[in-house]
Amino acid sequence: MATIRDVAQRAGVSTMTVSRVLNNSGYVSTDARARVEAAVAELGYVPNTLGLSLRFKRTKTLALVVTDITNPFFTSMARGVEDLATQHGFSTILCNTDESETKQADYLTILLQKRVDGILLVPARSAADPVKWLQHRNVPVVIIDRQAPGARVDCVRGQSEAGGHDLTALLLDMGHRDIAVLTGPASVSTASDRAAGYERAWRERGLTPRADAISHGHFTVPSGYAMTEQVLNGSWRPSALIAGNNFIAIGAYRALRDAGLTVPDDMSLVTFDNVPDNLVLEPFLTVAAQPAYEMGQVATKVLLERLAGSGPADCVDIQLPNTIIVRGSSAPPRELPLTVTQGER
Repeated sequence: MATIRDVAQRAGVSTMTVSRVLNNSGYVSTDARARVEAAVAELGYVPNTLGLSLRFKRTKTLALVVTDITNPFFTSMARGVEDLATQHGFSTILCNTDESETKQADYLTILLQKRVDGILLVPARSAADPVKWLQHRNVPVVIIDRQAPGARVDCVRGQSEAGGHDLTALLLDMGHRDIAVLTGPASVSTASDRAAGYERAWRERGLTPRADAISHGHFTVPSGYAMTEQVLNGSWRPSALIAGNNFIAIGAYRALRDAGLTVPDDMSLVTFDNVPDNLVLEPFLTVAAQPAYEMGQVATKVLLERLAGSGPADCVDIQLPNTIIVRGSSAPPRELPLTVTQGER
């Protein structure tokens, strides 16, 4: 394996000049830089980043910890993180926790052992403990997609409450009055925020939703299926479902299909998180689309600013707006009430 001395000898310069070229620091003549770069290419030289990190106390590495990398929402987010990190000379480590606090704790320990410069964290639960644990060890962290109540930390997320409100308002304006919500764990801020938005849309119209209209499960396809089965076997039959994310929506759609029901003729179905157009032949679901790629980019920008010491004095809570896209999965209910009175459910 070639060494920095081999590169210096091939280029006819000192090892200091090679170091300046590799680190883009200090003056190097155009001719000497060209000779060094040619020697690096010819010898296949790979710099010792471990030595550099010990010298400069930086590894030029960021970590993104997400809950389910198979979800296109997080895949798009990861691409946003990686693209901006790469532009600034950072590499990115991707970790997947499967919504497990145990896996999350294990990964955070490993990342500290790897001496990553900063962490972008989608917390498995909306809790302050993992954030405070990282901050106590002087590791910059930005929370992404969710919140960490009780922690003083930068946060970049979508407008979950507003999205829940807007999807509910869409269905109410279509005439639906029996609307069920299928969402994630109550301990996760995105799930509770979307449920809160649902309730606000009813209150604004002087209406009251059913007390048992909200089901909490997991942000997965099997959970979406199971929650839909429970709703269909319950004491009342909704005319519309609001899914907390795209995976829950897929599970709900499959459960409705297996029950012999069609969307939207028998039941409307709306959801959070758009599925990228390149993954489907014809987009069907009505969605509150969150800008996942942009969320990853903005969060990375905030983290890089913290690393450079150029960020704002106070923590930021940046909320990116949703876009409501109405498609074929939502329609007025088959039988509309003749009149809608104040206080009607």
